[in-house]
Amino acid sequence: MKAVELTKYGSPKFLQIVEKEKPSLKDKEILIKMHASSVSSGDARIRRADPAIIRLIFGFKKPRKSVLGVVVSGEIVAVGKAVSKFKVGDQVFGDAGMNFGAHAEYLSLSEDAVLSKKLSNMTYEEAAAIPFGATAALHFLKIAKIQKNQKVLIYGASGAIGTMAVQMAKNMGAQVTAVCSTANLELVKSLGADKVIDYTQEDFTKNGESYDVIFDTVGKSAFWGALKSLNKKGHLLMASASMCLMLGSSILAAFTSKKISSGVIKTSAADMDFIKEEVEKGKLKAVIDQSFPLEEAAKAHARVDSGHKVGNVILKMNHRN
Repeated sequence: MKAVELTKYGSPKFLQIVEKEKPSLKDKEILIKMHASSVSSGDARIRRADPAIIRLIFGFKKPRKSVLGVVVSGEIVAVGKAVSKFKVGDQVFGDAGMNFGAHAEYLSLSEDAVLSKKLSNMTYEEAAAIPFGATAALHFLKIAKIQKNQKVLIYGASGAIGTMAVQMAKNMGAQVTAVCSTANLELVKSLGADKVIDYTQEDFTKNGESYDVIFDTVGKSAFWGALKSLNKKGHLLMASASMCLMLGSSILAAFTSKKISSGVIKTSAADMDFIKEEVEKGKLKAVIDQSFPLEEAAKAHARVDSGHKVGNVILKMNHRN
């Protein structure tokens, strides 16, 4: 099978297409013929070893698991003898988690992985544009316990997490303010935002507004400005905080009535089932920036690195048989 292998940390040029054996199956595992995946900001950060602590966790010179990718969208073609949740022919989508390996033509996972059955009217590419942003957005919005009519600001509203966060917060009954660039204002309006702010024209931290929840999905808002823009018992959510900011904010949290949340995203198969139901009801829709064949994974990573992607960058697997 074809796979995208990272030969060393750094730029997209260190990604190579290689031939590997199809994964073998254990009794409780399933084999997925991958049709699509996504290249997320998380994939790009691991590729760059940003932050440096990634080297201590995943491997010093290169990742021990050299095939990156966590987003799954494909068809089950084999099951272990003890598998009961899925069968051959099931179309699934979800999150491979720390197993990685989704940037390949085949992937083996435990039947208990974060997977749900794909809706028949979704393409594999649309399905691949859901899991990363939706699971991350759901994780943080559940922490904040969003209530009806709360004022919620989403910073980075046109990204993979941001596009999902806008829709989810609105579905929870919040009054949503979305912050993005000029080019994406109409997009985030179409996703349900009540108000949009063009960050190239206006600094939300200086407009006199205050919010119950501020969700920085991209790690680019001014921390102190965001904190000051919260109500007295407001909640700051940070999906892409640096290690220093996470440590510093955990200390600061002891001295303020405002809540600050960051850290590792936790998700479950139940979360994926909920997300699928929201898609089925028409409450969540995929946002795709560009699609690239697996062989052009380096170009897909470069697009993510540009900082200008809207929604999700997709990798397509064009199987030879």
